[in-house]
Amino acid sequence: MSPDRLLTTEEVARRLGVKKETVYAYVSRGLLASRRNGDGKESLFAESDVVTFAAGRRRPGPAPDAPAIHTGITLITGDALYYRGHDVRVLARTESYESVATLLWTGEPRHVPLVPDDELRALARAVTAPLPPAARPTDRLRIIVAAAAAADRLRFDTTPAAVVATARTMLDTMVAALPVQARETGPPVGFPVADALWPRLTAAPPTPAAIDTLNTALVLLADHDIAASTLAARVAASARAHPYAVVGAGLAALDGPLHGAASGLAYELLSDAVRSGDPVGTVSDRLRAGGGVPGFGHPLYPAGDPRAAALLELLWASPAPAARTRDLVAGVADAVTRRSGTAPNVDFALAAFTLLNGMAADAGEAIFAVARTAGWIAHALEEYGDRPSRFRPSGRYAGRLPKDVPARGRAGSVRA
Repeated sequence: MSPDRLLTTEEVARRLGVKKETVYAYVSRGLLASRRNGDGKESLFAESDVVTFAAGRRRPGPAPDAPAIHTGITLITGDALYYRGHDVRVLARTESYESVATLLWTGEPRHVPLVPDDELRALARAVTAPLPPAARPTDRLRIIVAAAAAADRLRFDTTPAAVVATARTMLDTMVAALPVQARETGPPVGFPVADALWPRLTAAPPTPAAIDTLNTALVLLADHDIAASTLAARVAASARAHPYAVVGAGLAALDGPLHGAASGLAYELLSDAVRSGDPVGTVSDRLRAGGGVPGFGHPLYPAGDPRAAALLELLWASPAPAARTRDLVAGVADAVTRRSGTAPNVDFALAAFTLLNGMAADAGEAIFAVARTAGWIAHALEEYGDRPSRFRPSGRYAGRLPKDVPARGRAGSVRA
């Protein structure tokens, strides 16, 4: 096989066993590189790149000692998302984030307020006060959670009732200890977490529609099966780490451009489109640079991310501070979807929401972190009820062997 052989989009789709639209989605997300042919009308792919990509996307079967994760929390069907059997799109329209957190933790959607602890709030604000102004909200959240853990002498109580109680106070502290950008104005709208989080993300005055949309985003992002951060949280819980450490593990895995910070990349794209006033030109520049267009496509939703559809529906329908900005943001979505058939994902929707409401580029990551804390706790509760230390795969040593170790010793490993 010549590494220089070029394949058409149709050939790549056949090779990977997917639709052409899915190939376009891989390109838009930067997962597969493409180039144009001489007349600029057809995408071409290096066969060696396709072979490498195909090898990377194959999921080998579980190793004999790798436990299967049986969960009753979240179901993804390919076109819909369910929390404990409830369609998340319905939950986002009808329930508060607190109600959905209770659903994830106990199985019943019920609005139970978070539990404030004034001493814990004061401690969290004190330990994060020395951070530089450039510190991201998620930088602060990691420190807030660690400080709260140090102050809780009963943090190792992993009985279900204790974990849920800990989670309600931890979530309150995480939000309340973030610095306020503007004084809260007007009466609460009815979604306490969203009400409290809003002035910590933007100086723009809250409106009922804006708070409702923020609550919707929190609900949509509360869980998503065994994502990278959730796996990290479950591994910590399996080792019987306390709930604060579980959330800390989730926050650590979330902190990257391929997971929680992905909305920041989409935010940059949308900011460029708003500054230039040319959404099609902005998309063209990204494609010309070869880096793909962030915020589009999702491997688990071939027909489109239902979370993005639910959030964007609210954004397009709600009055925006600047209609022209909203039109330019919508123009980016339209340009990509019309050309490639690839729909926006939740990272795009989150970036659009934060940009349209005067929030910083890292605000989407903060919303994601606060929202997903409910899911991490739910998965920890499942792990606490299962056999401890289930996650201990064996590595296959591929380095230099000591002289006194036979070659067959490569496959073994010492467990600890």
